[in-house]
Order: sequence, then C-alpha cells, then structure tokens
Amino acid sequence: MNKLLEQFKYLNPKDPGTWPVLPKLLALIATLAALVAAGYVADWQGQVEELEAGAEQERKLKDEYKGKKQQAINLDLHRQQLREIDNSFGALLKQLPNKSQMDALLVDINQAGLGRGLQFELFKPAPQETMKDFYAELPVSVRVTGGYHDMGQFASDIAQLSRIVTLNDIVISPVGKDGSLLAMDTTAKTFRYLDDEEVAKQKKAAAKSPAKAGAAKK
Repeated sequence: MNKLLEQFKYLNPKDPGTWPVLPKLLALIATLAALVAAGYVADWQGQVEELEAGAEQERKLKDEYKGKKQQAINLDLHRQQLREIDNSFGALLKQLPNKSQMDALLVDINQAGLGRGLQFELFKPAPQETMKDFYAELPVSVRVTGGYHDMGQFASDIAQLSRIVTLNDIVISPVGKDGSLLAMDTTAKTFRYLDDEEVAKQKKAAAKSPAKAGAAKK
C-alpha cells in the first residue's frame, strides 16, 4: 500500500508523461468519466428523454388499442342493449296519451272516483301544461269526499290505468261533525307526449336560451 501511495507523491501536473502507471491509469479513467458525463449532459440526456416520452406514448396507444378492441368485441352486445332500451322507451311512451286523448284520460280519472262512490268537490286542471323535453305535464287539483277504504281503492284504480297518472301531495282530513266521512286533497299529474312540431319548438327554445343568457351577461 505504501508503495502505491508513493506513486502519487511528487507528481508534476505539467508533465503527466513522467507519472507512474497507476496515476496515469486513474487520470485516464477520470478523463473518460468526465467525457461520458459531458456527453450525457450535452446530447444523450435529450435523447433519453425523447426515448422515455416515446415509450409513454407507446403505452397510451396500446391502452387505447385494447379499449377499442374490447368495444369492437362487445359491439353486437351494445347494439342489442340499445335495441332493448329503444323498445322499453317505446313501451313507456305508449303509456303517454297525445293531445286528443287527454280529455278521455281526465274522464277516466273522474270515473275512477265516481265508481268508488266518492264525491268530487273539486276537479280543476291547471290552465297551462308544463313542457318538458319530450312530454307535457298537466296537474289537476282534486278534492273528493268519501270513506277511507273507498279512497284507497280509488288510488289503486288510478295506478292501474293504462295511462300514467300520479297522485301527489295527498292530504286526508275528517269531514262533518261525526267524522264518518273523509276528504282527500291531492294533485293528480297526467302526462302526454309532444308531437313532432312541439318537440321542434322545444329544441328551438332550448337553443335560444343559452344565447339569451350570454347576451344578458354582456
């Protein structure tokens, strides 16, 4: 060890050619390491980063390919599900009357109450329908008097109508001195689907609404 250390004593930095073998070898290794480090910083680092970015892009493309391949495999299943949804939607839509059938539906509601022996004290459709995306909603204020069980049967008959009718905000209170009769106040909501012209008007109005909102902000 002492002989090796002796080689590093009295080195002349101006004349490396006179150095012993070990110092020359270590100096050469240090020079090569410095050159490699300088080359990495100056050029190779950018290439390494580009290579890593390319590898990341490759992984993303592979993931996208796998996702699209899975969608392609399940395409027939998705089409079948879409057909089932369309059929279900069509079946529900058939439960909504059109304009010409609304009067008949209101009559059915009235007859359902009379058929259970209930007395109508109020049957008042709202003056205007509430328009939705593809259907219109018409609230009807209803007040009937009768027995408790008759009211229950009336509500059951409404639920079994071929058209969709809902009873909302039901309030039942006793009527008369002896309280033998009850009064039920409720809002019956009926629905109908919009025809093509009405749907077009709804879409047109919806398209104008964002434009008006933007103009108001300005």
